[in-house]
Amino acid sequence: MKKIKNESALLKKALTVAEGYAVKRGYKAFSPNDSAKQKIESLYRLLVHDKLIPPLPEDKEDLASLKHRLVMWISSKLPADHELLR
Repeated sequence: MKKIKNESALLKKALTVAEGYAVKRGYKAFSPNDSAKQKIESLYRLLVHDKLIPPLPEDKEDLASLKHRLVMWISSKLPADHELLR
């Protein structure tokens, strides 16, 4: 898996955008007590279910791969000149 520049900031952006999408879809917002791992996995599964991102093979579904998939998703959604992609 190739390291992406600004990966942590892109992940934060991906979680924000995906959580907004989930709320618009009718899901309740995450509570402050929910761990980052729970948020990442839940949002990944929602995006896969809605066919917005391709699923990972089941044997490769670890936290790092889920994060990477979310980062790749948000990278494709941002404009090419966005500050996080520089």
